[in-house]
Amino acid sequence: MAEETDETTTKRPVRVFLVDDHGLFRAGVRAELDQITDDVEVVGEAGSVAEAVAGITHRKPDVVLLDVHMPDGGGAEVLRKVRPELPEVVFLALSVSDAAEDVIAVIRAGARGYVTKTISSQELVQAVVRVSEGDAVFSPRLAGFVLDAFADRPGAAPISDPELDLLTPRERDVLRLLARGYAYKEIAAELFISVKTVETHVSSVLRKTQLSNRYELSRWASDRRLV
Repeated sequence: MAEETDETTTKRPVRVFLVDDHGLFRAGVRAELDQITDDVEVVGEAGSVAEAVAGITHRKPDVVLLDVHMPDGGGAEVLRKVRPELPEVVFLALSVSDAAEDVIAVIRAGARGYVTKTISSQELVQAVVRVSEGDAVFSPRLAGFVLDAFADRPGAAPISDPELDLLTPRERDVLRLLARGYAYKEIAAELFISVKTVETHVSSVLRKTQLSNRYELSRWASDRRLV
């Protein structure tokens, strides 16, 4: 009589290494992950680029949760130093920043995804598991930055931005100069229009984007690589 075999297999947890310069944040993430799931195991942590490189090299985790900005460098620097030696380690950026330049920098350096610190604990677990399995994971709207960054490559399809498409070509010109710090008079001189016309265009852009001031417009333009 054939011996019965147990077909159920125990899947080992994803081994995670935390990199963030705020010790309290690392402690909070570790506590949350330990409390809510057995799918993820935190095997180490670091608060600087040097500590991260040494710790990741020693522990060889499956996934590194990586802060983008640190005093002695950032996530991209950790990636540059670790990935050539440990290409099998997967990196997931976890940052307070949702700026396009930060997202693109770490993705170009080799990160598999980028999520912001507003993510819930359950969503973070899912993101870690998914990147460990080969998926790319991004917080809402951040994926557009990555697609846009690579859209100018030969053969790539153009990326549509419904909000940006609302603006006329002239409104984009005004917005671009405004985001670069030009005064209304300077914009008028640059585009050969009146200051009154500049004001009209700015008011229209504010209305269409539902933003309230110049600073917000500048950030909006920067996120869409208009500057």
